[in-house]
Amino acid sequence: MFSISIEKINIMYTELNNDKILLQTKKLLDKYKICDRCLGRLYRNLGPKISNKEKGEYLRKKIKKGKTKTKNCYYCKGLLLEIEHFSDLIYNNLMKYEFETFLIGSKIDEEIADIENSIIKSFEFKYSESIKSEINRELGLILEPKLKKEVDFKNPNIMVIIDTQFDVIKLQIKPLYIYGRYKKFSRKIPQTKWYCRICKGRGCKKCDYEGKLYDKSVEELISKKFIEYTDAKDEAFHGAGREDIDVKMLGNGRPFILELKDPHKRNVDLDEIKNQINKTYKDFIEISNIHFSSKDEVARIKKTKFNKTYKVVFECGKAVNIEKLKRAVQSLQGTTIKQKTPLRVAHRRADMIREKHIYSCKIDSLECSIATLTLETESGTYIKELISGDDGRTSPSMSNLLDAPCKIKKLDVIKIKGE
Repeated sequence: MFSISIEKINIMYTELNNDKILLQTKKLLDKYKICDRCLGRLYRNLGPKISNKEKGEYLRKKIKKGKTKTKNCYYCKGLLLEIEHFSDLIYNNLMKYEFETFLIGSKIDEEIADIENSIIKSFEFKYSESIKSEINRELGLILEPKLKKEVDFKNPNIMVIIDTQFDVIKLQIKPLYIYGRYKKFSRKIPQTKWYCRICKGRGCKKCDYEGKLYDKSVEELISKKFIEYTDAKDEAFHGAGREDIDVKMLGNGRPFILELKDPHKRNVDLDEIKNQINKTYKDFIEISNIHFSSKDEVARIKKTKFNKTYKVVFECGKAVNIEKLKRAVQSLQGTTIKQKTPLRVAHRRADMIREKHIYSCKIDSLECSIATLTLETESGTYIKELISGDDGRTSPSMSNLLDAPCKIKKLDVIKIKGE
């Protein structure tokens, strides 16, 4: 076995031990003082899988050239001597965070980068790796056992960028994604923060210097505790659609994903946070089905079209005959309606006609001019306009079918399908 290993090593060294490579090395070292690590790096992808330093030492011996100390190296300018120092800087920064995987990147002084490009081009090196790659790799090898964490090239929890010229560490923290469903019991809070249109969130007289139009939102009530527990810098709320402020979200709740940005802590007890939110804000919201999620799931819930079931209480401008209401409901059942962008949202939505399917419509109660219906509709249906008609912009509508103006008194989402 030993003789075979030696034979293999000799064969691998043969790639380095040829006239062309040795002449190229001699020309380089005749012109510049290059340390062993930088010399070996120029042949990183040629010959035996040994360290750059060992490869440089081998080549230097073959051409009988004197050793150059790293601090005097024309190529790296002694930069490679600072790797231990860089690892300490990174370690001290990472100790503030909870994570399982990491990846190292680096920014190199432009002078060194220019020297590297010039050497590779002038001497036609074909098997080199960059000094950045060596620094990144060596830092990873030092930090893995020290941190007891793994390097992940595809999807690390933390990406570390070190500016080697100024000893500056920049961390790119992978967001933490939390999936859940929320119920909203109040008709006075929006789903997300509504910043003041005048000051854009900075605070002004119009908004009592709060920067927003409403004290509370579903987003803020949910995110506050999660930010507290994860020590996150900020958040983004991704809902599977939204309901109007005056609409309750009941039933099985609306899917959402909370994106926590720059979290210091990742190993949190989701059930504990959920219970605290539900207890603290029981008059406003309730969350359920909480679990860790991903960026891909954000895209999924944004793209998925969820059918919704509504409970609608509306008032007609005159007393309603039950038979007439039955005919109206029957004519909506299973039909496709046309809705031009409602007047109430025309300032922020494209003015277009949307076709939406009404899957079911049934009467729950009727008392003189006040009726209660349960409807299942296609995602994106404007329910208020389905009842009012919106001055003819929705057709057919309940107002049109009953031949009298109808207006929503209460609207609740009672089920969201599709999950």
